[in-house]
Amino acid sequence: MQRITVFLGPSLEREAAEKILPAEYRPPAKRGDLLRAAEEGATIIGLIDGVFHQESAVAHREILAAVKKGIRVVGASSMGALRAAEMDTLGMTGIGEVYRLYKNGELISDDEVALVFDPETGLSLSEPLVNIRFTLKRAETEGTITSQEHADLLAAARSVFYPQRTYPKIVSAAGNALDPSTAQQFLSWVMDHAVDRKRLDAIEALEYIRDLAAKGS
Repeated sequence: MQRITVFLGPSLEREAAEKILPAEYRPPAKRGDLLRAAEEGATIIGLIDGVFHQESAVAHREILAAVKKGIRVVGASSMGALRAAEMDTLGMTGIGEVYRLYKNGELISDDEVALVFDPETGLSLSEPLVNIRFTLKRAETEGTITSQEHADLLAAARSVFYPQRTYPKIVSAAGNALDPSTAQQFLSWVMDHAVDRKRLDAIEALEYIRDLAAKGS
C-alpha cells in the first residue's frame, strides 16, 4: 500500500486537495522535511509548496536521498516546480506549466512563485508573479488591455517586492502608463478572471499522484 505525503500550502486549499487525493498533508516544506517524510515511510512525496526566505528551503540533497531510496518525488506549482526543473534528470518528476516554464528557462528566479500567506488560514496575501504573467496574457487576449499595457503592467509587477504584489499595488506602480479608465476596467476584470496557474498545476500534480498510486508504481 502506498503511503503518500504531500507538502501543500497556499497553492491549493486543503479541502479541495483531499477530494482529489487521500494523503497525509503537511504544511509547506522547509529544509529537512522531505528527509523526515522519507524516514517515516513515505513511498510517494508530493512537493507543491515550500518556504523560500523565512526559513531554509528544501535542499537538493534531501530530494536526491529520497529518490535513491526508491521514493517517487513529484513537484509542481511552487517550490515543487522549481526543484523539479533542477532535478528531473536525477529522478524527480515535474508536473504542470510552472514546472515547464522553469525547465525551458522562461522562468529563472524563485521570485516568480514566491508570495506571503496567512499561516493560520493558508490564504495568499500577495500574488505570485507567475500567476500575474498568465493573468496579463489572458487580459490582453480578451481585449481588456493592449500589448503595451500588458508590458507596462508586467514591468510594474516585477518592480514591486513580492510580499506586496497585489493587483491594486501593481496598477498603482504602473502610474501614468495606464489611463484611469483602463486601470479601473482591469481591476474590475481581474476580480473574476485572474488566472491561478499555481492552483491549476497543484490539481494536476495531485491527479498524477492519485493515478500513480492506483497503478501501484
